[in-house]
Amino acid sequence: MAISHRTSGSTARDDYLEQILHLIEEKGYARPIDISKKLGISQASVTNMLLKLDAEGLVKHEKYRGTTLTEEGLSIAKAIIDRHETLTRFLELFEIKEDTIYRDVEGMEHHVSRSTLEAIRAVANHLEQNPDTLAEIKAARDAI
Repeated sequence: MAISHRTSGSTARDDYLEQILHLIEEKGYARPIDISKKLGISQASVTNMLLKLDAEGLVKHEKYRGTTLTEEGLSIAKAIIDRHETLTRFLELFEIKEDTIYRDVEGMEHHVSRSTLEAIRAVANHLEQNPDTLAEIKAARDAI
């Protein structure tokens, strides 16, 4: 997985890029009002961040037209989503409650290193291919 050197950016920046990609995939476009609703923050704050992301070369923001991701912004957004999905998949193996997984992943996804993520992905793959091993781990956890 090729992760840009800029994936270690701010949590807020990552959240914006992730939501912009989700909106584009869902609706075909990402407007500040839609981003505002998804993130639960004011439209003015969204517009300010979009201007910063535009200046960083991560999005193209056109007033009254919406926002698109640049190639670099798209690469970062995909890496963020991959981290989110990998961590979620790993925790789901242990049948952790969905709301707990969501909270934990939201906290971890912005701080996990590439090498740690690859280790988690390898363990998840191994456990999916070896259900007896997964059952042993669950039994050990439940015995605590």
